[in-house]
This record gives sequence, C-alpha cells and structure tokens, in this order.
Amino acid sequence: MEFRHLGRSGLMVSEISYGNWITHGSQVEEEAAVACVRAALDSGITTFDTADVYAGTRAESVLGRALKGERREGLEIFTKVYWPTGPGRNDRGLSRKHIMESIDGSLRRLQTDHVDLYQAHRYDYSTPLEETMEAFADVVRSGKAHYIGVSEWKASQLREAHALARELRIPLISNQPQYSMLWRVIETEVVPASEELGIGQIVWSPMAQGVLSGKYLPGQPPPAGSRATDEKSGADFIAKWLTDDVLTRVQRLKPLAEQAGLTMPQLAVAWVLQNPNVASAIIGASRPEQVHDNVKAAGVKLDAELLKAIDEIVEPVTERDPAQTESPAQRP
Repeated sequence: MEFRHLGRSGLMVSEISYGNWITHGSQVEEEAAVACVRAALDSGITTFDTADVYAGTRAESVLGRALKGERREGLEIFTKVYWPTGPGRNDRGLSRKHIMESIDGSLRRLQTDHVDLYQAHRYDYSTPLEETMEAFADVVRSGKAHYIGVSEWKASQLREAHALARELRIPLISNQPQYSMLWRVIETEVVPASEELGIGQIVWSPMAQGVLSGKYLPGQPPPAGSRATDEKSGADFIAKWLTDDVLTRVQRLKPLAEQAGLTMPQLAVAWVLQNPNVASAIIGASRPEQVHDNVKAAGVKLDAELLKAIDEIVEPVTERDPAQTESPAQRP
C-alpha cells in the first residue's frame, strides 16, 4: 500500500480506502462484511469511509464492530452527516442541532471517541453556512473530529467554506466526489479550486458503479446478482452507464488493461490515482477477493500513451459538465 497526504494537511491516508456505502448492513451479511474489512486491513488499507445514512445507520455499526480491537491510532475513520437519519424535521441537513446530535450518534455506532474526518455529505441550502461551519468548529475543538471535509460541493462552495474555516481556525482538508474515467465533472472547476485551497479529493465510484470492471456486456442482461439487478445495491445509480455505446467502449479497454498487466478494476482505480489532487480512491466489496484484487492498483503508474488511448476510447461517453456536481443522480 502507498500513502498520500490529504490535501495540504499532515494527515496521511492509504491510496485505496475502504467504503461501505451499499454493502454493510444491507447488501451482504455481517460475517461477509467483516471478512471484507479484515481483507482490507490485511492488504494495508488504513482508511475507512462510511456515513450515518448508509443502510439507515447500520453501516456505521457494522464497521465499528469490524474494527473493534484494532489499534485506533493506526486507522483513519471517516464518516458524514447531512442525509435524513430519522423521521423528524431536524433529523437531516447541516443545522447545528443535527450536526451536534449526529456526531454523537456516529461515534457511538463506530465505537470510538473521535473520527479522523467528519464530512458534510452535501451542501445545505436551507442552513446558513456560518452556522454549519461554527458547529463543525465545535466538533473539532471538542476532540470528536480531527479534520473537516465535504462531499460533492461545487468550487464556489468550497471557496466560501474554506474562507470561514480559516477564520474559525479549523482544518477543512477534503472533498469526496464521484470520479472515474466516465465521470470527470470535477476536473474543470473543483480540482483547480481544491489545489489552490489545499483540499484533496477522496473519490467514490472509481469503477463507475462496477461498469468499468467490464462484467456488463453490450446487448446482454446484467449478470445475476450484480449491482444492476439489486435495488439495495444502488441499481438506479448504475442505470445511466448501461447503454450499448458505453458498454462497448468499456470492452475496448480490456486490451489496454492487459497491456498494463492489470485487471479491469485495477485499471479503473489506478486511473483516478493518476490525478495528483486525488488522495485516495474508495473501493467497496462484497467478497474479500475483490479487496485483494483492487488494492493492487496502489502505486501503479500509467504512462502517457496509455492514458491517451483510454481517453480516445471513452471520451464520447464521458461526462465533464461541472454543473453535474451534486446532481440528483449523484447521491451516494
């Protein structure tokens, strides 16, 4: 495993991080989820990402139990707040009330007294940003989080939040966007702003919901048991990629992966890590062998000729519009 600084902070994270958005607490049984976490640890992954909303708070609980007994100082545990976690009007958003109650709930479920990174899961247009950032400052000063991050925020929002964070003297160091060969909306505005501000990217869905694994074939139904056939696995998120044009182009990537000595998933993960503003790529898994395969993307350097060949294949089906940041189709 290789490690990178998260933004311009001193925090080091593993290039491959383990996330449990659609697996823990819903798609796979706890025994399998724990086995995947053990595989991640055995492979050198030290960075684990979750959120209070995943599986209706159950994902945090599963991760907490899976990591119990590990040396806490050797781990980087991230979670998020924003999406509804209860039926009440204040069980959502980035109000002071919801943030202060949510951090305590997350820590209880994760069985720890702090998280290394606490992230705003989306931008809250109904709460003053000053209120949100002041609440985050109190979370940091109370020792319940070391750093603050966001997820799927636009460049303008990053700038405004970063300015407030500097005033409050708290470390806003990260953004968590979707990013893959097929979804490159952060490159035009978010990445340049982040580089200027010292913010690093922790990217989700580097395999475009599994499409870049190559297992979905044009003109054929999705494989039984795959994410595209399981409503609990986010089938609606993958639907936009399941066109014959996209799937045909993905199949044309296979010779390039073979040329590089990589599997298709390894090529997809390695590709996002070629962006110097990306600190870590989040992988998920339902089986330990998937973890062991994906982590081999760490430290891989793809040459310029190979990157150009990839671009030529996928460019016609690549989404680059920065306005797609935080779009409804983006909800992880």
